[in-house]
Amino acid sequence: PALVEPPPPTALAGRTLVITKGIVVAVGGNALIKDKHRISVKSQGAAVLESSQRIAALVDAGYTPVVTHGNGPQVGFLLRRAELAVGELPPLPLDVLGADTQGATGYLFARSLRGCLAERDIDRQVVAVVTQSLVDPDDPAFAEPSKPIGSFMDEAEAREHEQRDGWVLREDSGRGWRRVVASPQPLDILERRVIGSLVDSGCVVVACGGGGIPVRREGAGYVGVEAVIDKDFASALLANQLGVEDFAICTAVDAVSLGYNTPAQGDLRELTIQEAERHLAEGQFGKGSMAPKIQAAISFLRNGGRRVVITSLARLRDAVDGRAGTVITR
Repeated sequence: PALVEPPPPTALAGRTLVITKGIVVAVGGNALIKDKHRISVKSQGAAVLESSQRIAALVDAGYTPVVTHGNGPQVGFLLRRAELAVGELPPLPLDVLGADTQGATGYLFARSLRGCLAERDIDRQVVAVVTQSLVDPDDPAFAEPSKPIGSFMDEAEAREHEQRDGWVLREDSGRGWRRVVASPQPLDILERRVIGSLVDSGCVVVACGGGGIPVRREGAGYVGVEAVIDKDFASALLANQLGVEDFAICTAVDAVSLGYNTPAQGDLRELTIQEAERHLAEGQFGKGSMAPKIQAAISFLRNGGRRVVITSLARLRDAVDGRAGTVITR
């Protein structure tokens, strides 16, 4: 049969959508689960649907978003499964676990986003891309592993893993021992050209899940690395490589605050790079929570970005329109 030309990316059922610009939207892994104590496909699907409804509103407003996401809870879930299957099945390396969670979460996003866009009479392709992030094996992070993964264990079990598997383990605030791995800086997103082509054709792309699968060069190819990449740093890099002007980081709070969780807490509506750096130096932002987001925002802006919005998923559309959240600019 003769090939039928697909409709242009701006074609809609009954109306025309004016595509104005691209945006990278980073969604945290914890936002993609409903119950942190009992992760299931059903609960993840419900959480992804909520996220998709917020992102579909951006498409309706004329944006072509690239959606990135965290995968910490999802990888932890798979690691726990592997622990329960010890003696029955071989363990999976972190790069393969990253690929597994990218594929599963990408599928859930693609399915949900298609439905949310269809409800708005928007005919747009949604594509999930399994993404690799290049790292430097000489990155100082490999000498000081710091990213906790997997379950808590007692000291005897920790020592066993240390000797048998070569893991690095740390005691975690009296709660037990956990494995820690390196969190190197991403240098390149290997699929950036493919993602850019899909965006240029009008597709909504899901990419860089969990910061991307960490790989290093070996000869003419690449090999996986036992590491975890911060998804906000990888998202900022991808946004720069795609040349988009806007980068939105979705987190658990509506805006960035000074004096967080104190009587003096106050939200920040606008920040410059210099102000953000000063607050970072003063220790205003938590090392494992808001600080990496601010650092990723600064990196994006210093490398050509125009604006970063930090807010909750519920306020995403309002924040992008300038009515909520925290905006950071050069």
